Amino acid sequence: MDLLNYIDRGGIIVYILIALNIIGFSIMIWKIFVLVLSKKAYLSIIEKTIKDLSVENKILENAIMKNSISNGVKELESGLNTVKIIALISPLLGLLGTVMGVLNSFDNITVSGLGNPAIFSGGISIALITTVAGLIVAIPHYIGYNYFIGVLDSLELKIEKEVLARV
Repeated sequence: MDLLNYIDRGGIIVYILIALNIIGFSIMIWKIFVLVLSKKAYLSIIEKTIKDLSVENKILENAIMKNSISNGVKELESGLNTVKIIALISPLLGLLGTVMGVLNSFDNITVSGLGNPAIFSGGISIALITTVAGLIVAIPHYIGYNYFIGVLDSLELKIEKEVLARV
């Protein structure tokens, strides 16, 4: 059985998952470019933070530094919440398709009885297809989200060290 047939049998849930997959991977590809080009952003965050640190009070200076760095890195995080949401809702959509497929099977059994196993297996097939599709979408998005958050956390620490070295 070919992929398009599986997609068609999965129905609207699989089409929704495909759309979410396209959106999520587009954001992750965009984030790759943003992070590759983040050297400029890295330097601008450092310069802005150093400019903000014209306060005499050391405790206040530390809070301003942390806030300024956090705000700068937060801008680099834009779009990642969408990837996180896709990673979280994809298995739920797969589960929704599973429930719909099982419900379809029981509805068919109610109408036709248990005489023909094909009546039951069609709904179960839909259930499994949507479950697999949900997991196929969720896993790479979950991995990508965690990778990007890890990179941004490392960048935040690197910026903080650089600012402390310059001040």
